[in-house]
Amino acid sequence: MGSLLPTLAQAQDIRRFEGETMGTTWSVNAVLPDGTDDKAVRRGIQAELDRVVAQMSTYEADSDLSRFNRAPAGTWQALPAEFYAVLRHALSLARDSGGAYDPTVGPLVNLWGFGPDKRPREAPGAADIAAAKARVGWSRIRLDDATHRAFQPGGVYVDLSSVAKGFGVDQVARFLDRDGVRDYLVEVGGELRAHGRKPDGTRWNVGIERPGAAAGAVDDPDEVERIVKLEDKAIATSGDYRHSFESDGRSYSHHIDPRTGYPVAHRVASVSIVADDCMHADALGTTMTVLGPEQGMAYAAKHGLAVLFVLYGKDGGFEERMSPAFAAVLRR
Repeated sequence: MGSLLPTLAQAQDIRRFEGETMGTTWSVNAVLPDGTDDKAVRRGIQAELDRVVAQMSTYEADSDLSRFNRAPAGTWQALPAEFYAVLRHALSLARDSGGAYDPTVGPLVNLWGFGPDKRPREAPGAADIAAAKARVGWSRIRLDDATHRAFQPGGVYVDLSSVAKGFGVDQVARFLDRDGVRDYLVEVGGELRAHGRKPDGTRWNVGIERPGAAAGAVDDPDEVERIVKLEDKAIATSGDYRHSFESDGRSYSHHIDPRTGYPVAHRVASVSIVADDCMHADALGTTMTVLGPEQGMAYAAKHGLAVLFVLYGKDGGFEERMSPAFAAVLRR
């Protein structure tokens, strides 16, 4: 979902770790304390991400999330602490955004071909969309904080792909904190979180890809929309230019509006969010994309969010709109 990659020259005292997770790649650039076991660090990072997949993947049939989605109607399901915390946050954001963000959007995501099911060659019909939409509704899920249980009313299919990567980034950051690492940049599929600084005392530079850029082209200055200097912050970008399909001459984005059942159709090419942690930044990117530039900016102003919209311009180029909080990030 994100379109961010770290743009830093590899320094001799910065260790780099890489791997795969959630259908994408991860990387960590870190300044390690003397005597740190590199192999143990890499194993620990991968273990944190593997746990997120085991709990929250819709692509793994035996994940805790898949088991919840298959659970019988009218049952309370005990959830692992991490899964419960992410679901709780997702439901809170759904409530606050008036349903523009909705973790129960899974039936629509699958219908439009952006979930574990095969991608369609044409847009679904209105009747199928209405049937899938009837299964969507964040308010149908109830939570029990005392027991970490969630109520499956029947037919609810939760999809946490809009927040799980961000949470995975945060989990890796927490692991590094526990391991005594104080300076690092964590990235999973373009969602990033930074702590501390590079050895030369400068902050971590992160490039926001220009929409339409070739994958991995962020090292080319011509393919970068903005450079953000991060310190003890996270950033996530949500864009429509890599995950879409065409049907009858029309392009359909993977961002589905849970309120209508259809992919969003406004001018948003990408949205970047800077927040204290990546779970919040990741989910807010989807929220802003669904709300669009006008409603999204009003929401950002109300909540003091650092948001950058990149919009398709009428002349074929791109236009930027940023919240005051995002402009302040750039001035730092």
